[in-house]
Amino acid sequence: MAKRGNSMVSKGQLGAWSFILGLALAIILAFVNVDLGWLLILLGVVVGLLNVQDKEITNFLLASLALIGVGSAGISILGIPLILDNVVRFVSPAMIIVAVKAIYEIGRK
Repeated sequence: MAKRGNSMVSKGQLGAWSFILGLALAIILAFVNVDLGWLLILLGVVVGLLNVQDKEITNFLLASLALIGVGSAGISILGIPLILDNVVRFVSPAMIIVAVKAIYEIGRK
């Protein structure tokens, strides 16, 4: 566990806050002319490593595929394409890590 001041931050809390921060940044960065895609990717890696539990793998991968599919459709209202591009940038690294975990678990059995 990471220690911050007098309080302890668990891996689950770090993953949850990374997820919330990643989604918030994905939305905010769609309307601000700052390229922090690397930060979205880094947060996606943290989410993939810490936030997705074994029982959530299938749902996470399915939802990620849906987001990537919708993101590639290019819907052009209210900045949605930029938001979806950022969400895909955030979710893709997590999806890769979770997919590798799933393949490892399947191969291990």
